[in-house]
Amino acid sequence: MKTSAAWFSALALVAFALLAGCGNETGPADNGPLTAVNDTPDQNPISQGAPTAATDGGVPDGAVSAEVSYPIGTVLVTTADLSLHDTPSAAGNALRVMPNGSQVVTVNVTTSQNLFLNVKFSGIEGWASAKYLQKYVAPAPAPPKPASPVDGAIARAKAGVGFSYWWGHGRWLSTGPTSSTKGTCSGNCPSCSHGGSYGADCSGYVGKIWQVPSSNSNVAVDSHPYSTSSFVGSSSLWSTVSRSSLHKADALVYNSNGEGHILLFESGDGWGNLWSYEARGCAYGIVHNLRSCSSAYKGIRRTGY
Repeated sequence: MKTSAAWFSALALVAFALLAGCGNETGPADNGPLTAVNDTPDQNPISQGAPTAATDGGVPDGAVSAEVSYPIGTVLVTTADLSLHDTPSAAGNALRVMPNGSQVVTVNVTTSQNLFLNVKFSGIEGWASAKYLQKYVAPAPAPPKPASPVDGAIARAKAGVGFSYWWGHGRWLSTGPTSSTKGTCSGNCPSCSHGGSYGADCSGYVGKIWQVPSSNSNVAVDSHPYSTSSFVGSSSLWSTVSRSSLHKADALVYNSNGEGHILLFESGDGWGNLWSYEARGCAYGIVHNLRSCSSAYKGIRRTGY
C-alpha cells in the first residue's frame, strides 16, 4: 500500500506540472522577442553639435523645407534669435547670435545651401538658417496727423507774409505773394492808396487767420468783419489771457483814443521780445518780425485754440 500511494503521488505531480506548462490557445500569436522602438536614446537636436542658438536645431511652423533664392541685396529679418555661422551648416562655428527681428542682407550667392543663406549682419558675413529668415516688409507709414487749429492759423499767417498793407481789407493767396500779386501801399493810412487785389490791414489779417467768424475761412475772399475796437472787447470767439501765458497763435491787441493795432503771437516773451505776424503798416506790409509790445497791449486767445 505504501508503494501504491507513492506512485499515485508521483503521477499527480507530473500531471500538475504538465497543466502548469500549457499555453492559452486563444491568446496572441508568438511574434518573437520584444525590441525597443529606438535603438539609441532620444536625442534633442537643440543640444547636439555646435549651434549656439536654439533656433538652429528646431523647425518652426511654416518653415521653408526646400532651398530658397533671393536676389543679392535682399533685406531679410530674423524670426527668432539666430546664429550666424561661418559655413552653411549648424555644425559650423557660430560667429554671433542675431537677436529676433534683426535685419540682414543677402550677399555673394542668390540660393541657399543646406537651407542656409549667405547674409551680412552688422558688417559680418556668414550663413544663417533660412528657416528663421523672411523677407523684410517695411511697415506702412503712419497716417499724417490732422493739422491742429493752431497749426492751421500759423500756416495762414505765413502765407500772408509779403503781401501789402491794405486798409479796411483782408485777402491774400494761400500760395504766397509774387511780384504781380503782392500789391502796393503808399501814403499815410487811412488816407493811403493801395494798388492790386490782395493785402490786409492788422485786424483784417488776424480775423482771417483766426477764421472769425467761421464764414471768414477762405483767405482769397476779401473780408474785414472786425476792427481793433472789436478785438479789444469781449466775445464768445475770443477771451483775454495773461501776457505771461501767451502761446502760439494768440494775439496782442490795443485800442485807445481811436487808434489801435493787433498782431499774432508766435513765440518769445509776452512782456519782452517776441516773434509776431502782423500787417505792420503801409510802408511795411505784412511781416514776420521780432518786436516788443507796450503795456497798452493785452493778450487774447481764439476760442478752441
